[in-house]
Amino acid sequence: MLRSIARFLFPRAFRRQKREQLLAQLRQRDGENCRRCRRPIRFDRPAGHDLGARIESIRRGSADSSEGLDNLCLTHGRCNVKTADRTAEVHERLRPRREAELFIKARKRRRAA
Repeated sequence: MLRSIARFLFPRAFRRQKREQLLAQLRQRDGENCRRCRRPIRFDRPAGHDLGARIESIRRGSADSSEGLDNLCLTHGRCNVKTADRTAEVHERLRPRREAELFIKARKRRRAA
């Protein structure tokens, strides 16, 4: 009885508690790595932080998408972008490799000439 009343008297606390329970269940199921970039998630960060945990739907907009535990996963805040699969961090990690490939090609051209 008190829990149902507290739900209406303190809706923020109720939503926060529900989110924490969901995070704990997903963390137990999936581990502590981001589903997109495979790096560790910082669970000590406040909600909304880039390195903090966010709950993401796996199948968005489909007819069978529900908010069940099977349709949810954990990602970083910055990895949970609706329009792109690659984050700025991934692009930054790939940039030196691409630059190194350009220098190698330039050296090969000089040797061939």
